[in-house]
Amino acid sequence: MSHKQLTRIQVWCVCLLLASILFSCGSSRKVSIPSKNTLAQVDVDPLTLEERRKFNNYLLEAVRLKEKGEMDAAFDMYSHCLAIDSGSAVTQYELGKLYMYLGQAEKGERLLLKAMHAAPDNYWYKETLAGYYQRKGEIAKGIDVIEGMVSQFPSRLEPLIALVDLYNRNKDYEKVIHTLDRLEKLDGKSEQISMEKFRMYLAMDNNEKAFAEIENLAKEYPYEMRYLTMLGDVYMENGKEEEAYTTYQQVLEKEPGYAPAMLSMASYYEKMGEDSLYRIQLDSLLLNQKVESNTKVSIMRQLIMRSERGDRDSTKIVGLFNSMLAQEQENADIAMLAAQYLLSKRMDEEAKPVLRQVLDVDPENKPARLQLLSFAISKEDLDEVIRLCAPAVEYMPEALEFYYYWGIAHYQKKQHDEALEVFKKGVRQVGPDSDKNMASDFYSIMGDLYHIKKMNAEAYAAYDSALVYKPDNIGALNNYAYYLSVERKDLDKAEEMSYKTVKAEPTNNTYLDTYAWILFEKGKYVEARIYIDQALQNGGDASSVVVEHGGDIYFHNGELEKALEYWKKAEKLADEAKDDENEARDAKELKRLKKKIANKKYYAE
Repeated sequence: MSHKQLTRIQVWCVCLLLASILFSCGSSRKVSIPSKNTLAQVDVDPLTLEERRKFNNYLLEAVRLKEKGEMDAAFDMYSHCLAIDSGSAVTQYELGKLYMYLGQAEKGERLLLKAMHAAPDNYWYKETLAGYYQRKGEIAKGIDVIEGMVSQFPSRLEPLIALVDLYNRNKDYEKVIHTLDRLEKLDGKSEQISMEKFRMYLAMDNNEKAFAEIENLAKEYPYEMRYLTMLGDVYMENGKEEEAYTTYQQVLEKEPGYAPAMLSMASYYEKMGEDSLYRIQLDSLLLNQKVESNTKVSIMRQLIMRSERGDRDSTKIVGLFNSMLAQEQENADIAMLAAQYLLSKRMDEEAKPVLRQVLDVDPENKPARLQLLSFAISKEDLDEVIRLCAPAVEYMPEALEFYYYWGIAHYQKKQHDEALEVFKKGVRQVGPDSDKNMASDFYSIMGDLYHIKKMNAEAYAAYDSALVYKPDNIGALNNYAYYLSVERKDLDKAEEMSYKTVKAEPTNNTYLDTYAWILFEKGKYVEARIYIDQALQNGGDASSVVVEHGGDIYFHNGELEKALEYWKKAEKLADEAKDDENEARDAKELKRLKKKIANKKYYAE
C-alpha cells in the first residue's frame, strides 16, 4: 500500500469518526488511556466503521424525510438508527418527538428521558421534556427538570421564566418570588418582574412588601415618571388615596404636563366624588395642545371602556369629543375614534360631519370614505357617491371599489359616456392581486355600456374579458347571450351561456326569458314554450318584453288566440310603464307590437 493510499484511508477514517461524534450525541463510550501523569478520557465509538456508515446514512435520510413532512417514513429511518445504536441520544430524542406527534405520549416521554440522560449537557433535550410536562400539567416533573436546568445553565433566562409559570400554577407564591429574585439578579430590575412580585405579595397578604416592591422600582428609576405614576395607581387601587394623591403631585411637580399622571389625577378626583375638579382635570388634559393625539386617543378609549362598564351615558363622551374636535387637529386619529364611537351608538347623522372632518385631515382614510359612501348609497344620493369616489381614485388609485361605485352612479344617471370612462380607468388598475370578481363586473358593465352605444363588437370583447376573470359571471353570461340572440348570431354559444344562467338560478324570470328566446331563434319552439312559461310564472308576467316574447313563442306553437292575449297584455304593460325610464319600451318595438296585434301575425322586424 502506497503512502498516498494510506493518507486517503486515514482521512476517510477521521471523517467517519467526526461524523460519529456529531451524530451519535452520547452513544460513544469513554475509556481511560494511561499517560505519563494522568488518565486521559477519550471517546471510543461502540460501532464498527460499517455500522457507523449505515447509521449516518439512515440518520441523514431521516432528517431529509422529516424536513419534507414525511413523518411515517422518517419514523422508519430513525427506528433503523436506533436498532443500530440503541444508545444514540439524537435518535432517542427525534423518535420521542415523533411518538408524541403520533399521539403516543408515554413512549415519547420514555425516549426523551433516555435522550436527556444519554446527553446530560444538551439544553434542548431538557427544554423539550420540560415543555411536555408543562403542557401536560405534570407540574412536579416539570419543576424537577427545570430546576436542574437552572443549576446547569445559570446564565439562561428561559428556565427561570418557565419556573415562574409552574410555581404560579402550584400557587407556591414564596417560590415564585424566590425565582423572580433569581431572574432579577440575572436580568436586572424591570416593571414586569416588580409587578409580578407585587401581585405575589398581595396574594400572600403581605401588603407591606407589595408596596415596597413598587416603591423600590420607582427609586431604581427616579427619572422615569411612569413608574412613580404606577406607584400612585397601585396606592389608588388598594385604598391608599392620600398616598396616591401625594405621589401624583410629586410627579406633576417634576413634569407638569405628564399626561398619565394628569389622567390618574382625574381618576382620583372622580373616585373622591369631586366632579368639578374631575371635569377640569380632564379638560386640561384632552384640550391641551401640547398633549400628543395618540395619548388623547388612549385616554378616550379608557373613558369609553369605563363608560360602557358603568352608566353607558354617551352624552359625556360625545361632549368630550365635540370639545376636542373644535380644536385644530394634529391628525385624523381623534376624529376617527369619535366617528367609530358615534357609529357604535347608531348616531349616524352625528357621525357624518365627523367622518368628513376625518377626510379633511386625511383624504386617504379609506374606512372613513367607505362609511360615507355607504350612507350615500343607502340614500341613493348619486351625486354624493360621485363626489366621494372621484377624488378617492386620485388618492387611492388601486382601490377598485371606488371606480365601481363612481361608474355605477353615472350609469344610473344615464351618463353613459362618463360611466364608460370611469370603468376604463378602473380596468387599467386591475392587476394580478386584484379582486377577480370585481374585475369581471367592470368588464361586464362595460359590455352593457358598449351595447347601449351600439358598439356591439366592443361589447362582446368586454363580455369575453369579464368571463376570463370569472367564467360563472351570471350577469355577463345572460346579457352576452341575449344580445347575440337579438342579432341572431353565434346562437349555439348563446344557448350554452344562457343555459348556465338558468342552471344557476332556475327561478330567475330574466334568465328564463333569455334562454326561451334563444331556443325560439333556433326554431326550438316547443322547448322555448316550456321556458317562457316558467319565466311568466316567476314574475315575468309583469314585464312587457317577456310577455311579448310569450306571445311570439305561442304563435309559433300554433296557438294564435293565446299569442294575441299575450301581445295585448304586453301593449298594456308598455303603456303603463311609459313614464318609467327603466321600463319604457322603444318606439320602434311598440310599433311592431301593434302591428302584430292588428294583423294577428308575428313580425320579426
